[in-house]
Amino acid sequence: MDSADEKKISLLEEIKIQTKVIMPILNELRVELGKEKADNLTAKALRLFVRNVYLQIGERKSGNPFEKWKKVWDELRPRIGDNVEREFLKNDSSTKDYNVNRCKFAEYFKEINEPELGKILMCDFDYYIAEVGKPVVELTRTQTIMEGADHCDFRYCFNKK
Repeated sequence: MDSADEKKISLLEEIKIQTKVIMPILNELRVELGKEKADNLTAKALRLFVRNVYLQIGERKSGNPFEKWKKVWDELRPRIGDNVEREFLKNDSSTKDYNVNRCKFAEYFKEINEPELGKILMCDFDYYIAEVGKPVVELTRTQTIMEGADHCDFRYCFNKK
């Protein structure tokens, strides 16, 4: 999809469309190769693809690494909308700490019994966007709803020196 089309639908709807394309291929691979091998192969390909998508978005942004990181999130946040409920713990010039207490993306992937695919398509991209902001932006996250926790713990540290 080009960026004009992407802005017309929510990120959740885009992810559902992607999943409808991926799942028949993944299911056929599982039959042919076995679940573990098929899942590993698919994960490897998708992680590389998703990482490249976000790094390319970052490359198109102007500014220093922090500004690029912020611009990627400024573009993405409206597409996420109310599908993620965040609770800020700290939000200042050096730190952005928050918990995600509800995630409709995780709910969707649990509903279709594919949380690992959800992690690849959704949770992992947080690190790729942080990579856009390197070396200024550092993300630490120890748990996600997608992986069964009751919340996701986002801890951003900004080293603007």
